[in-house]
Amino acid sequence: MPNIQIPVSVLNLVPIREGQGPKEAIDAMVDLAQETEKLGYKRYWIAEHHNTRTLVSSATSILIKQTLEHTKHIRVGSGGIMLPNHSPLVVAEQFGTMATIYPDRLDLGLGRAPGTDMRTASALRRAQHESVYTFPDDIKSLLRYFGPEEEQGSVRAFPGVGTEIPIYVLGSSTDSAFLAGELGLPYVFASHFAPRQMREAISIYRNKFKPSQYLDAPYMIVCLNVIAAETDEEAKREMTTTQQFFLNVVRGSQTFLRPPVEDMDHLWSPQEEAVATSMSSMTFMGSKDSVRQQLMDFQEMFHVDEIMAVTYIYDQAKQIRSYEIFKEIVDGR
Repeated sequence: MPNIQIPVSVLNLVPIREGQGPKEAIDAMVDLAQETEKLGYKRYWIAEHHNTRTLVSSATSILIKQTLEHTKHIRVGSGGIMLPNHSPLVVAEQFGTMATIYPDRLDLGLGRAPGTDMRTASALRRAQHESVYTFPDDIKSLLRYFGPEEEQGSVRAFPGVGTEIPIYVLGSSTDSAFLAGELGLPYVFASHFAPRQMREAISIYRNKFKPSQYLDAPYMIVCLNVIAAETDEEAKREMTTTQQFFLNVVRGSQTFLRPPVEDMDHLWSPQEEAVATSMSSMTFMGSKDSVRQQLMDFQEMFHVDEIMAVTYIYDQAKQIRSYEIFKEIVDGR
């Protein structure tokens, strides 16, 4: 039987629920962090998105600071900071400052996409050149900025030097799997919205992994959707909020996170359903028994080291309950 007693974590894009505003979304982000901390989740990561009125996660570092301030021991980090938008030195200074205030609680997940459309990416104005191609060198710069005094160059991050903030490479395709393996860093795959290349990316990462001063062996985290409820029927209904979220993505519309509906047939076309279902196919959904079986089947195939759960549920109490059920499953309860 596969081991399902593995660390579980949370990824939050900080969506705005229909009928609420940005402040309520940020408050809900903090509430969820506090509740999942009580449940024993390992880490709580916040994404970076821009020019998306339905998500509040543009100033990711500020949200991480807000979460750290209102929690006690759960690790908090970025899922991720999109490096094409930022100078590595500025990232090092911001995270170095947070690590100084909240030692041994910070993670830095790094992505190579801009987290937005190209026009907005240009407006972010990090540089005129294609900074996406400097991703490997930018990661190496950050590793140096957080490293010991003797490894520093003439430009240093203060605070930052010696903080040894752990860095995670994020990916939604196979590209970053090669890089994470080459650098000997943990790898996080975004199968919650891009599951198609997950199997290949996991295999590449493990085959290409080179032990480093940061990690002795591959450490594979997979982000996926989790909708757990008391019954399969209830979970299926709550899943329609997630389905509406992905329909939003397919259409390029900007609709706030909506309550569940009885069925989706009147909301999407067969073509939209096919695309949205493909994007969200890596989902554990159902009662405790159903999700347990899905997790066992998943681990039998992939043997990942950690699962990071994304849970789009409109009712905040039911969202917390879903995380509670999932934690009970991995704890063997």
